[in-house]
Amino acid sequence: MGLNFAGSFLLVWEAFYEGDVLAMRSILLMTALLLVPFTAEAKDEITKELITSQGKTRAYYLYVPSTIKASTPAPLIVTLHGSGRVGISLVEKWKDFAKKEGIIIAGPDSTDTRGWGSPQDGPDYLHDLVEQLKAKYTINPRRVYLFGHSAGASFALEMSLMESQYFAATAIHAGALQPDDFGLIDLAKRKIPIFIQVGDSDQYFSLKAVRATRDALNAKGFSTELTEIPGHDHNYYDTAARTNSSAWEFLRKHELESDQIYRKFRFDN
Repeated sequence: MGLNFAGSFLLVWEAFYEGDVLAMRSILLMTALLLVPFTAEAKDEITKELITSQGKTRAYYLYVPSTIKASTPAPLIVTLHGSGRVGISLVEKWKDFAKKEGIIIAGPDSTDTRGWGSPQDGPDYLHDLVEQLKAKYTINPRRVYLFGHSAGASFALEMSLMESQYFAATAIHAGALQPDDFGLIDLAKRKIPIFIQVGDSDQYFSLKAVRATRDALNAKGFSTELTEIPGHDHNYYDTAARTNSSAWEFLRKHELESDQIYRKFRFDN
């Protein structure tokens, strides 16, 4: 529009001084529009975005479907990619489904494409990303979810336990907690709903390891669900449509009962 509030005030004063009532009404209308909270426009395509988090510029991929409505806060899924990939690898597999269901999808890049790690990739980075998106788009803060594949799946589990009152629920494909990380379960302030899908022929995450993760969680009072897919290996991309549909069927049933609570952790160097 090229007009700020101070400029519009000056034009109103000039119109008043000149006695131009019609011009004054027009300018007042423009001023009122300037005061309406900004909501970014849905482009209906995947875009690469930048964010400054913890003093560093980070990249993420964003899909905001045209099907969402400003009057209805949309759910947000943050996707965490596998090793050797970047954020778009999962966002592009969610795009069509997200448009159909009205879901905003954000896929950040990890610092090192070989995997995810704390504190460089979360939880602060993920929190900064979500908060920036909430400021730009009409997002339901009680329906912010995590989805991860492979290395991203394991990291999603870790983030879920550390920020169980911030993310509503988590769904993963082909991932597990390492036995040394089982202690993270005790950090969870809330029994966050978790859904795991894994193939019975997965080359990297055995059924034994995934079942051990489920059992460790459930032994602490969680209700973690596990689906073992017959004849399926580690490849998410060829079966993404089915995997994402199952994941959303689980996620959509869950939302936070109260406002998000973010826990700030201190990491020792």
